[in-house]
Amino acid sequence: MLKKIAFVGSAIFLVSCSTTGFRQERGVCQSIWMKKIPPRYEQEMYNRSMSRQVPTGRTNCITNGFGNYAYTTCNDIMRTEYYTVPSVRTVDRNQSRRDTKIAACTQNKCIQKYGNAECKP
Repeated sequence: MLKKIAFVGSAIFLVSCSTTGFRQERGVCQSIWMKKIPPRYEQEMYNRSMSRQVPTGRTNCITNGFGNYAYTTCNDIMRTEYYTVPSVRTVDRNQSRRDTKIAACTQNKCIQKYGNAECKP
């Protein structure tokens, strides 16, 4: 899941920095290569890392006095414990091959049309 978020975030960042011509040529190449190398979704098992707070067995107490009264507040001191849980995720087995082809196609189209790989006029 974290990989997907990172990939989508980086893709959005790259697209937002690109020129209109680049986005247009990438869209053309993407439609071509989505047909040539369609998604092949498979589910796979992986170990998902998670964390939880667990008490250390120690406490931190604070005593406040107010007149003839004393109030003591105690809180458990916690630590973060990491553990793994088997999980299932859906992956596209053709994603990396297709992305490579789309990038090469986009670069070639930009060089042919604009004379540079960024599609800058």
